[in-house]
Amino acid sequence: MYDAGKIIIGLVVFLALVSYPIWYDAARGDIPTSADPKIVTAEKECVAPTDYMKDSHMDLLNQWRDDVVRKGVRVYTAESGRKFEMSLSHTCMDCHSNKSEFCDECHNYAGVNPYCWDCHIEPEEVQQ
Repeated sequence: MYDAGKIIIGLVVFLALVSYPIWYDAARGDIPTSADPKIVTAEKECVAPTDYMKDSHMDLLNQWRDDVVRKGVRVYTAESGRKFEMSLSHTCMDCHSNKSEFCDECHNYAGVNPYCWDCHIEPEEVQQ
């Protein structure tokens, strides 16, 4: 055990580097506990239940994209029986019209960069 000192110093440096993000954020003190999207709409019903939309809206949008582009299907029937046009711009953004306060709020919190706006025209912000 001639190198015990070097090993201990190496372990301490390793643990400091690995745990750096945790203690740095804790020391800063501005850790967001959750995203707070602003929903401004008169609409009472979304195309799917809220819990599903929070967790899996990207799956629904990908399915819509595939159905519209590859199969030509343009109408979505919700569990409630209500019909919606499969359109990010005309269905989703009608209710969630303020992209920066709704979409970006959660996407920034989750650290994701969706590619929706690679094809779709980014909506102008609606001032409420």
